[in-house]
Amino acid sequence: MESIDGVATYPMISLIIFFAFFVVLFWWVFTASKAHIKEVSELPLEKDNQQNIEL
Repeated sequence: MESIDGVATYPMISLIIFFAFFVVLFWWVFTASKAHIKEVSELPLEKDNQQNIEL
């Protein structure tokens, strides 16, 4: 690996992508509307209820 020119930049690029992803994810968690979070959290329950009603 030492014979490749600029090989040290790849870990830095990976670290930046990793860090940026989690910063964006952290920002989304704190700015997402509570109504959206509640709606998404109840989706599995709604599917079970719909299946029970159809039977």
